[in-house]
Amino acid sequence: MQGVIKAYDPATGSGVVVRDTDLAEFDLAPDALDGSVFRMLRQGQRVLFDLLGEQATGLRLGSEVDMGTPSFLTPAGEEDQP
Repeated sequence: MQGVIKAYDPATGSGVVVRDTDLAEFDLAPDALDGSVFRMLRQGQRVLFDLLGEQATGLRLGSEVDMGTPSFLTPAGEEDQP
């Protein structure tokens, strides 16, 4: 699933992520960052996550393709210019 970090407290590791599809909010599981490249999260940060019951877990970064973000495109006709 894709979402955005709504809140995160680095002292306690608690936080909330909002799912993109329906804006549902999920608390971060205690192990949400285990095995992740994340050491801290910031409000508004986009993440991919899994649900375990009603808690978000397995937070990870997504590529632009995974996140549905348009890639940077070269203007038409300029692809082959030096």
